[in-house]
Amino acid sequence: MSAIQVNYERCAGLDVHKKTVVACVLTPEGEQVRTFGTMTKDLLALGDWLSERQVTHVAMESTGVYWHPIWNVLEGTLELVLANARHIKAVPGRKTDVKDCAWIAELLRHGLLQPSFVPLRPERQLRELTRYRATLVQQRTAEVNRLQKTLESANIKLAAVASDIMGVSAQAMLAELLAGNTDVATIANLARGRLRDKLPQLEQALVGRFDEHHRFMVAAYLAHIEYLDTAITAAEARIDERLLPCEQAVAQLDTIPGISRVAAQALLAELGTDMSRFPSVWHLASWAKVCPGNHESAGKRTSGSAGKGPRWLRRVLIECARAASLTKNTYLAAQYRRIAARRGKNRAALAVAHTILGIIYYILQRGTTYQELGGNYFDERDREAAIRSALARLARLGVKVTREPTAA
Repeated sequence: MSAIQVNYERCAGLDVHKKTVVACVLTPEGEQVRTFGTMTKDLLALGDWLSERQVTHVAMESTGVYWHPIWNVLEGTLELVLANARHIKAVPGRKTDVKDCAWIAELLRHGLLQPSFVPLRPERQLRELTRYRATLVQQRTAEVNRLQKTLESANIKLAAVASDIMGVSAQAMLAELLAGNTDVATIANLARGRLRDKLPQLEQALVGRFDEHHRFMVAAYLAHIEYLDTAITAAEARIDERLLPCEQAVAQLDTIPGISRVAAQALLAELGTDMSRFPSVWHLASWAKVCPGNHESAGKRTSGSAGKGPRWLRRVLIECARAASLTKNTYLAAQYRRIAARRGKNRAALAVAHTILGIIYYILQRGTTYQELGGNYFDERDREAAIRSALARLARLGVKVTREPTAA
């Protein structure tokens, strides 16, 4: 029997927990195991202990956020490998912290661990900013919905007349209600623009039972929304500042149908600008889990599920895909309608997200901009097939058509 290949002679495996880190070092001299705390002082001691034993590679599981402090301390001094916990399950019946770290070290030693993609620190910080902004926007939307529910409970039907209860006119009316004004004609007269055409409806909508309880709740909602608006503005300014060196990449992604500037910033935060870290566009799609799953046994495909991937990236891609499906005379909209008719809207959105991710890959790799193929791309690709399909459909409807080409 041939000897098992050893890729790294001096390596370590870490079993990470909230309060402790169990480290196992494998060297030609033997195996050493030691437990450290997770405070910064303890992690610095862990780094010194690994350096004394001339460790070159360190592997750990991706367990929640507990690996972040260790990565921050050891990054730049050692070759770090973050592995998916599902890929390194220990042998059943042998579950202890010491055996876990020894198992991780053994897998790393023989090159059996697939490292996860961990961006550099500036990219990780940008991720936190864009995700924080997205969370703030979600919270603001939820707060506006609560405001509308409270108005409904007070019989104030402002949302039935005004399209946006956070608009200038609606806010002025709410301010008068909070001040205790009960003259609906005076309050309705605060409307601006085209909303003034609906003054009679506004007067009816403002007749309700707006008591002290509703004043307290509406004031609290408006104060929270104002705070969230300030926080969103501050986060956007910070993101713009951090992405200033990548302004060209943001502008290039903004040319793709369905991708706004905000979405382009979020995509760059999740993917980065260096596409060389992905061997091909297929590897990127597989990592993002926007391509069909591959599970075949005994000649049968048992599942086509895409699986779970980076949820923040997937969320942005799906939002962009649904936005692209609403554009006019574009390739992405045509692709969405083509697939949605056969497979449903959700599968069509995932397929368009896959296409958008491929477009992003080539744009960032080649430094180019998006080239639109047009909404009739699929028909022009095979004109005869499109004509035959249209004629067959008309024939099924009992319509006889004679083909006669028109002038170009």
